Amino acid sequence: MFRSMKSEFYFPSKDGNTEIHTIEWKPEGEVKAVLQMCHGMVEYIDRYDEFAQYLCGQGFYVVGNDHLGHGKSIQSKAEYGFFHEKYGNACVLSDIHTLRQRTMKKYPEIPYFMLGHSMGSILLRQYIQTYGTGLAGALLIGVVAEQPEISLRFGQCLCRVIALVRGWHYRSRFITEVSFGKPYAQFDKTGEDVSRNWLSKNEESVRAYYQDPRCTFVFTLNGYFGLFSTIHYVSCMKHVRKIRKDLPVLFLSGADDPVGNFGEGVKKAYAQYRQAGIQDVKLKLYQDDRHEILQETDREKVFADIYQWCRRHMK
Repeated sequence: MFRSMKSEFYFPSKDGNTEIHTIEWKPEGEVKAVLQMCHGMVEYIDRYDEFAQYLCGQGFYVVGNDHLGHGKSIQSKAEYGFFHEKYGNACVLSDIHTLRQRTMKKYPEIPYFMLGHSMGSILLRQYIQTYGTGLAGALLIGVVAEQPEISLRFGQCLCRVIALVRGWHYRSRFITEVSFGKPYAQFDKTGEDVSRNWLSKNEESVRAYYQDPRCTFVFTLNGYFGLFSTIHYVSCMKHVRKIRKDLPVLFLSGADDPVGNFGEGVKKAYAQYRQAGIQDVKLKLYQDDRHEILQETDREKVFADIYQWCRRHMK
């Protein structure tokens, strides 16, 4: 198996207090392209090591950071699932942009791709509505289905009300249960039955996830408020129309992924991008795959599809 030159570093967060943990994977030979990754909710960037190693074998420099409130981008365990009380996910987006700017200084003439999984796909959708200039392509995987505006507004209001009493660091299991509702009913959400867990069919990966304290904390009210706000923002057509019309976009999800409403929510997002006039937008659903397609039992096929799509857009 190809091994990259893997290293870690930190840079100051936009929140003014936290150092953002980052990992880079460098190929041993010529760097042909860059891929920056945005991980999902309640996980961390090092879970993408196998995928990053694969791309390094194809000549990619791969980099990604732990978002605020995740992985090693915390000041204490009390900060897990917390972004920023005043600016929320705006700090997370700013950190993503800071990492991109730092990386582009290292490789100014190299095709630059960005990939976001799950919550990371929502953040990346918002990111390209503002900072899409100069990107060779955006890959959205484990795509989050759009929610009715009334549901998102209610969720935001509920967070505010509970925070008045409990504070923004409070972890509400009620909001967690509501957020992971009906589409998840047929799956196990506890990690007790790994064979029917919503994450993937890869039982080894599912076991590792539920044994990892960096993947099992409950999101704070602040985190959920930021997530609801981002979903609402990126779903608004006037914001989708801000995306560069010539920016290549790839949607990839599992057909059995409850986060994407079993493909239906992914198809709606894809159709919205087409309606907005984005010229090069593609969609692929992997049959029988669940949420974490980069951890799935057929992940090598997913890896190869991502590489081939990027290769076609390395202009």
